[in-house]
Amino acid sequence: MTNVVYGYWNGTLYDNRGKPSGGTSALSGFGGLDEFNPGNRILAFFGDRGFFVFDPHVSLIDAFWRYMAKAAEQSCGKCTPCRMGTLLVRDALATMRRGDVSSLGLDGIARLARQMNETSLCGLGQTCGRALIAALEHFRDELEDELSAGSASEQNGMTYMTAPCIEACPSKINVPRYIDYIRDGRPEYSLGVILQKYPMAATCGRVCVRFCEMACRRNLVDRAVGIKTLKRYVADQQKGPQALQFTRSMAAAPLRPPRRIAVVGAGPAGVSCAYHLLLRGFQVDVMETLDVAGGMAAIGIPSYRLPKDVLHKESDIITTLGGRFLFRHTMGQDFHVDDLFSGGYDAVFLALGCQQGVMLNVPGEDTSLKGYEPGIGFLLKVHDHVAGKKLLKLSGNVVVVGGGNVAMDCARSALRMGAGAVHVVYRRSREDMPADHEEIAAAEQEGVIFHFLTNPSRILSQQGRLNGVELISMRQAEPDARGRRKVVPIAGTEEVLECSTLIAAVGQQVRSGALSDADGVGMNNWNCIDVNQATLETSRRGVFAGGDCATGASTLIHAMAAGLKAARSIDSFLRRGRVGFAPRSRMRQIINGNKMLASDSMEMPVRPQYRVHHPELDPEVRKGMFEEVEQTISTEDAYREANRCLRCYRIYSVITEQPIPEGTA
Repeated sequence: MTNVVYGYWNGTLYDNRGKPSGGTSALSGFGGLDEFNPGNRILAFFGDRGFFVFDPHVSLIDAFWRYMAKAAEQSCGKCTPCRMGTLLVRDALATMRRGDVSSLGLDGIARLARQMNETSLCGLGQTCGRALIAALEHFRDELEDELSAGSASEQNGMTYMTAPCIEACPSKINVPRYIDYIRDGRPEYSLGVILQKYPMAATCGRVCVRFCEMACRRNLVDRAVGIKTLKRYVADQQKGPQALQFTRSMAAAPLRPPRRIAVVGAGPAGVSCAYHLLLRGFQVDVMETLDVAGGMAAIGIPSYRLPKDVLHKESDIITTLGGRFLFRHTMGQDFHVDDLFSGGYDAVFLALGCQQGVMLNVPGEDTSLKGYEPGIGFLLKVHDHVAGKKLLKLSGNVVVVGGGNVAMDCARSALRMGAGAVHVVYRRSREDMPADHEEIAAAEQEGVIFHFLTNPSRILSQQGRLNGVELISMRQAEPDARGRRKVVPIAGTEEVLECSTLIAAVGQQVRSGALSDADGVGMNNWNCIDVNQATLETSRRGVFAGGDCATGASTLIHAMAAGLKAARSIDSFLRRGRVGFAPRSRMRQIINGNKMLASDSMEMPVRPQYRVHHPELDPEVRKGMFEEVEQTISTEDAYREANRCLRCYRIYSVITEQPIPEGTA
């Protein structure tokens, strides 16, 4: 445990000054506050609920000046207490830091900090003075001693601003900032914030699973801000030249001499990695098995959720920035890792995805049966049907086994392909379903029939044709090691559901044969590529991997976040010969590891406001077509929804013994 000299956090006072133990005691309930990077001791930590001092020689004046300087820099300026208060407090601390006398004095600083805390309109102003107030109330003598000693000592450290929605987003996009720009009537600037993190803004605005909204503190009042809906609005407003203007302005000059990167897979992870590498000046070639970019977003997400022209316009940014797509190039068949390095590439990023289905493993299962479809294979057939390549027609009952988004896409697509009735079979309860709840609700509206706590026990067939599935009821049992309740079959509850098609959508895995032992890339027990989670390095030097092939089937936003992380690691590897330290990632470890952003109450009363909903096609109309179901909201609705954002920024600062190494994340 870390030893604390003094501090105050969330209502608890710590004061071990002058005690026989050497002036410190163990700080229980907190972890990761010993070293910031290897060999670099943390001397103090400051946040929205208070602060900790681990070394008696820390300068509080310098530390609070750093903290308030960040607050003043990030204040939106919309309310006077935060706009003026942060500046006045910062400047007063700067004067004291130089050893001069401030006209405000400690009493004036305390008054301003309390005024910000009590009257500011957003989370930044309401919380940025809390640690300072605590220091002035409980440890004023430390500040007075510093003032008597003259100028404050220069200290090492860093300051980081974030929000619950930012930390919940795998790509760590600055959500309040892009909402601010919508509120200010500048959607083109909002798009620029998004494009700093990934190129597929319109795609993500349609299919993102909204981790940010789950973390939105507006949920404590009414409902989360429609962050995904606002993202789609911005992307749909700013098309073509506007988007290209931002990306081109962010691009660095091409490296001299050129450095070439091979990206294997043109799905969201591969496109994201290629995008960020191109912006950094690298030459990038993207190898793809299919004849189109997008990966599972292209073939696995139906057009009624994601129109293909939207996806293709966004993936085309790779060629616009100077990259190349090499379609119909299959890893393990047309080339191997050795071929890439011998072909002159300096590094490789594997974004192979998980495009092979997982079997149900029940009696009677046979992939050669007519009417048996793996989920991914079925969605590929639907894609080809919509694209006019090969027609697909269903009839009779269709049973979809699974509870994720792929299962929902299969079920809703089956309805559109002419199925008489579509049944979704899921072995757990509705609450346990991993699919987006809005997708479940949409499927129900369109007529999909759900069977919860039910599982296939046998597949029935006759003369090579599937004609039914035997189902057995399940009951919930004790929770497993992860806290999730197990389910066990109930003997004697078997029933037969006749069907002409059964779609197994219970999981995905890396395509067999994509990698071999000769590639030198290690796999883990889950048949995924084994990577260093912090850097995405594989067991082979110069080869990185990310997205579904490294994590198992996940979400589009996770894949794009992996692409960004890989690009940063590859950039560091090629410029420095190794992947460097990431200070912002380390700060996030401290904040999230100690649940510092968790809260069950609001700082100030907030008036409930109606959440804007996007327009939708009528369920009876849409279930027979592949036209996009959800529509873009109006500018008026976007402004109204943006004003629901509480701007829940929080600032965290660390003082360290030595300078913190420069990093990229």
